Amino acid sequence: MSKSINIGDSRVLESREVGDGKTIRRRRESPDGTRFTTYERIEKPNLAVIKKDGGRELFDRDKLSAAIKQSVGKFFSSELEVEKIVNDVEEAVYGLGESEVFSKQIGQIVLDQLEQSNQVAYVRFASVFHDFKTLDDFVKILANRQHKDS
Repeated sequence: MSKSINIGDSRVLESREVGDGKTIRRRRESPDGTRFTTYERIEKPNLAVIKKDGGRELFDRDKLSAAIKQSVGKFFSSELEVEKIVNDVEEAVYGLGESEVFSKQIGQIVLDQLEQSNQVAYVRFASVFHDFKTLDDFVKILANRQHKDS
């Protein structure tokens, strides 16, 4: 059974920046002595994602993380690796400086990040992103990867 804690009633025991410098980790203690950790992230402006069907929705880092985990999560050894990819993709998307971005652009940024970090995850995500239908689709992307490496 989880207990509800009012963060406003807690006191901060320790604060430090997390590796990316954009998140602060705080160790806190509630009046009853319960200790817990909070993470604070700089809030970014709203960014609209234009979907394939032309619909729009707000960029959602949790949805991005879930999509990456669903398609390639088992190819990473830790949650931190997935979090780094999500952070890098989010930074690149906001770095475009646009108020709207196409979902296809986000997918390509994910592919670019995966290409640098995990080749199997790259191929897995590419198969979803490009909607592979045949084995030949896999062969083509592997041939392109091999060509880039040589």
